[in-house]
Amino acid sequence: MTPHPLLDVTEVARTEPYLRTVGEVFRAFRDQDSGCVSYGVRLADGECWFVKEATTDAARQSLHRAWAFHRAVRHPVIVPQLHRFATGSGRTAVVMPWRHGEPLYSPAPLRHAGPLARFQDLPAPRILHAIDHLLDAHLAVEAAGFVAVDLYDGAFLYDFDAGALHLIDLDEYRPGPFVLQADRLPGSRRFMAPEEWQRGATIDTRTTVHALGRAVRILLDTAGEEPAWRGTAAQLALVERATHPDPAERFTTVAELTAAWRCSAHTGPGTAA
Repeated sequence: MTPHPLLDVTEVARTEPYLRTVGEVFRAFRDQDSGCVSYGVRLADGECWFVKEATTDAARQSLHRAWAFHRAVRHPVIVPQLHRFATGSGRTAVVMPWRHGEPLYSPAPLRHAGPLARFQDLPAPRILHAIDHLLDAHLAVEAAGFVAVDLYDGAFLYDFDAGALHLIDLDEYRPGPFVLQADRLPGSRRFMAPEEWQRGATIDTRTTVHALGRAVRILLDTAGEEPAWRGTAAQLALVERATHPDPAERFTTVAELTAAWRCSAHTGPGTAA
């Protein structure tokens, strides 16, 4: 059997030149805050792949952490890391299947006109469908003993044509619970829980609950300068409990949050305006 040019390679001299010998580099993502450079590659057979290379020590550690996460957690919504290889410069690159879609994150000046706003304008049942998949994926995360770190709308890749949500760049997810040994965790202020800013705080599944609550609130708000909640009052109460500043007042697990959310679905959230 002919070796696969991306899934069987173990080391290359330089990543981008190698990719151009085995296929077409149709996208390149440079100057990323993560310290990674990524490529969309189309092989001769038409298959498309995503290759992500760490260019800094911090990024290399992040990809190493992500590799362990993807060995432990598999879910249809989570885009997996399938293979990794070394480069002659001592870097590491990982190979993932390409997924069509747009990251929902938009910089603040464009937040009311970018992909997130377009998502928020979708019919409520499509948004609720995506939220259900987001929660279901995090049931798998919780079952594997991991907690969410740096979950934000940039990790939500949404295919507007297919109506499908994919989760990407979950590189900071970690086994939990753990005690925060730094002044803060990486992440977006819009999604982070108070304990993620407190050295010595316990980071556990209640922290994941907070991130999911923030995600649900943002996804189910209307777009515009003055967002308005599109769900029911009961669902808003669930979100407010999930994002309570005191971890002890939140749902204790993702499973508990998900069960409560799905129970609320039977009261007719699909009719939200």
